[in-house]
Amino acid sequence: MTMTTHPITTHPITTRSATAAGPQDPVRPAAGAALGTPPAAPAEAAAFFAARLAFQADVADVHASLESGDPGFVLVDSRSAEAWEQGRIPGAVHLPTAGIPARAADVLDPAVPVIAYCWGPGCDGATRAALALARLGYPVKEMIGGFEYWTREGFAVETATGTRRAAPDPLTAPAGAASCGC
Repeated sequence: MTMTTHPITTHPITTRSATAAGPQDPVRPAAGAALGTPPAAPAEAAAFFAARLAFQADVADVHASLESGDPGFVLVDSRSAEAWEQGRIPGAVHLPTAGIPARAADVLDPAVPVIAYCWGPGCDGATRAALALARLGYPVKEMIGGFEYWTREGFAVETATGTRRAAPDPLTAPAGAASCGC
């Protein structure tokens, strides 16, 4: 192992020597783990973050778009019937992932973008739904955070008994503010 200087930050880093297995790789930076792998070049970073925004929308942005009255997309809840009955985002279309190939053409306009959601960040249901929709030719994004973060941010939830709104969780939304400002 040798000490070298990080090419961008000039912080010292510890590396393993190059071997037949491959070039040098950072083991652990002496100044901290956050820059053990250097940041990407700015152009690469811009392409990556632009792509993320092309594939994903967060709950606050989805909420703001829905509140505008003309969101320009249809919101699809890809969860099960039981989950839908437990609560859903007002205005969402219920289209469970397994039913997308058979039912999408009956309930979605292929010219209108779709934003899909499922339970939350620990669930790939919205990712699978977005993939199924993309494979059918629909322009689609995934709502990151899902139903969990929708409710945690204090947005309205619809059930068979009406609409309710929980107090925002201060870990996901600023208390007393209309938005996080980001």
